[in-house]
Order: sequence, then structure tokens, then C-alpha cells
Amino acid sequence: MKRIIIAITGASGSIYGIDILEKLSKLPDIETHLVISDWAKENIKLETDYSPSQVIALADQVYDNHNMGAAIASGSFKVDGMVIAPASMKTVAGISIGFDSDLIMRAAGVMLKEQRKLIIVPRETPLSAIHLENLTKLARLGVHIIPPIPSFYNHPKSIQDIIDHQSMKIIDSLGIDHSFGKRWSGKND
Repeated sequence: MKRIIIAITGASGSIYGIDILEKLSKLPDIETHLVISDWAKENIKLETDYSPSQVIALADQVYDNHNMGAAIASGSFKVDGMVIAPASMKTVAGISIGFDSDLIMRAAGVMLKEQRKLIIVPRETPLSAIHLENLTKLARLGVHIIPPIPSFYNHPKSIQDIIDHQSMKIIDSLGIDHSFGKRWSGKND
């Protein structure tokens, strides 16, 4: 059984976290642990057809973002990876300086100190030098930075096709076998 933490912050793009959660819930031997920030709950209502309660129902375990005593706040609780999708620049900044002001930042800090897989899906544009410095610092610490930048070799026909490709890349980075998304098969001359 692989344990994966999914965190959804208040940046635009909550559908990325929701889609990953949906896909992981369909895979055997995956246990999902979900944290949703207060602003993410608002964005879920504003940007998607989901309610926060529908998103929560997709997870195996759910934590309040203010609960600093949650299992995922400790390195002794074994998890195989954490995805923050989308990741606000506030969250990125907090993680980069070790400012554990909420459970999402604390759990990410635990992933860093325990040298476990941490994936950040930053959602901001344009990126300032401060944003880039924070992301660079995290990348140098081994964090996988996977921004939601669409690929077009897969000929997406819908927004869902673009989201599927992003989820494919993230789930690949977690080291989980799956068949989500359309992969590059090479160019035949």
C-alpha cells in the first residue's frame, strides 16, 4: 500500500489536485491523505463543478489544514510522497523558508527533512524573481517542480485532455504505474 498526500492550496487550478485525487482513487494499493486550505475550498466552488465535500469524499483520509497534530505532521508517519496541486506562491515561500504555519507547509517540511518525494505544481504567472528563487531553492533540495504547462504532441481536444496529461506527469513522478494520459510514442521517419 502506497500512502500519498494530496494538498490543494488557494491558488487557481484546484482541478489539478482534484483530478490527481480522482485518478489515484481508482488505483489499487494507493491510500490518499488529503489536506485542503480554506481558500482552496473557495476556489473549488468558484472554478469547478465540485463541492468541497465531493472532493473530500474521494480521499481515504482527510485532515484539517489547521490541525498541526495530524499524523502527516510527523516524520514517524510513513508516506511515499506528497503532491501540492495547485501550490500557491504563499505556500511555496513558506516551505522554502521552513515556515510551518499550517498543516500543508508542515507536511511538506516533513517530506523535505525525511528526504521523501515532494512534488509542487506552482500556479502563478508571471513568476517574479522571488517566486523563481523560492522554486529554485526547493528544486535544489530535491523537490520536483511540475508546473501545469500543457503539451501539444498529444493533440488535446479538451481542457480535460490537458489536465489528464498533467496528472500523468505527476503520477509518473510519484513512481506509480498507471495508464492515464496519452504518451509520446516517438517520431517515425
